[in-house]
Amino acid sequence: MEKRKKRIAAGLVFFLGFMWVCTLVSKSIYASRLPMVTTTRIDAKYIEHVVEMEGIVEAGAKLPVVVLGGLRVEELAVHTGDKVEEGDLLFTVDLEDVREKIAEQETACQKVQLQIDAILHNKELAEAQKALEEARAREDYDALARYQDTLVGRAAEDVAQAEEDLEELQEENREHETDDKPDTEEEQEARRQEEERLKQQLQAAAYAEADAKWNRETTMKDAGRKVEDILSEEDADATLLVYRTEVDSIREKIAEYQAIIDREGKITADISGMVTDVYVEVGGRVPDTASLLLADDAVACQFRTTLTKEQKSYVNLNDDAKLELDGKKAINVRIDYLAENENAPGTFTALVQLPEDTGMPGLSGVLKCAKSGEKHPCCVSLLALHAQNDRYFVYVVNEREGILGQEYYVEEINVSVIDKNDQWAAVEGGLTSDSCIVASSTKEVAKGEVVRLAEP
Repeated sequence: MEKRKKRIAAGLVFFLGFMWVCTLVSKSIYASRLPMVTTTRIDAKYIEHVVEMEGIVEAGAKLPVVVLGGLRVEELAVHTGDKVEEGDLLFTVDLEDVREKIAEQETACQKVQLQIDAILHNKELAEAQKALEEARAREDYDALARYQDTLVGRAAEDVAQAEEDLEELQEENREHETDDKPDTEEEQEARRQEEERLKQQLQAAAYAEADAKWNRETTMKDAGRKVEDILSEEDADATLLVYRTEVDSIREKIAEYQAIIDREGKITADISGMVTDVYVEVGGRVPDTASLLLADDAVACQFRTTLTKEQKSYVNLNDDAKLELDGKKAINVRIDYLAENENAPGTFTALVQLPEDTGMPGLSGVLKCAKSGEKHPCCVSLLALHAQNDRYFVYVVNEREGILGQEYYVEEINVSVIDKNDQWAAVEGGLTSDSCIVASSTKEVAKGEVVRLAEP
């Protein structure tokens, strides 16, 4: 009986041990199939934004090479990117073509000169005709003056004669009144009528004299105005001045063509610099505008880049930045110009003035601007942040009682993203400093799923 009890006890111990081992094995198998996650905590951080913009170095100042337009290019000595010194050959032009241009200009000059000669000849004829008309007008004036003076003189003589006749009659009448032999009534009446007639005659002569004077004044005034009209200046005519200006311009152009011939058709650089743009080609004609553009060595280069609207929100005028040119060591620079592009709204151009002797036109580079915003108390790694249907959330690990004892599972916590960069996001929501946030997992996890924690 005692042995049987021992066997039963031993069997019970063996069974319980076996069950314990089975439980361990089951838990190990179960746990091995669970996603293993690493966790992290929220952290207070400055969300730094680093904006990288590719661009190119360009000349700080481009000076044009301007040559007389229309000449034929015979040989091109430089191309874009070439470095030239003052006096270096840029291109040559066809001398025979230049000579033809001179001949054309000389023909044009002769035609204009003929116009000038015709105008001067016509001007001489007009001046001679004017002088003749003036002489005739003055002659007519003098003759008319003499005639009018004669008429006025005659009228004055008539007045004087009428006065004299009247005075003589009046003297005779007074003498008759003192005679001892008085006149008859008929004789007295006759004398009175004769005196009245002479008075009327005197009055008429006085009126005639006044009319003659008025007529002389009016007539001479008109004659004088005719002389003044002849002597008055003619309307201004700029034709002669225009033609002379045109001749001067043609002669200046001929002189410029001749200067090109004197230089054997060689067009050289006035300054030292790099050829940035070429607008001529062999066999083509020189444009009326610039033939080439040269980067002025005396002016430092600049770096140009284009920003998107999002990048612009982190870059401002006068911001400090780092610039790497052609993969070389970064240099400290500053944003010197920043403006929206008129032909591409929503994009912006940034310019950086480079230090002297730094870079060369055509060199590529990367401009980096870093900006730290305000410090946020709740930041998580972008690896822990998930997005779905315009919703942001994170997984956090909690503990609960399961079929095999205490177990870990994940929950979704909705958050709002305040700011973020390529590594961190500042969020608001239900996270606390004790929240165990899932940073990574060996398998994809879902809300409510049981997980195991990686060893710290």
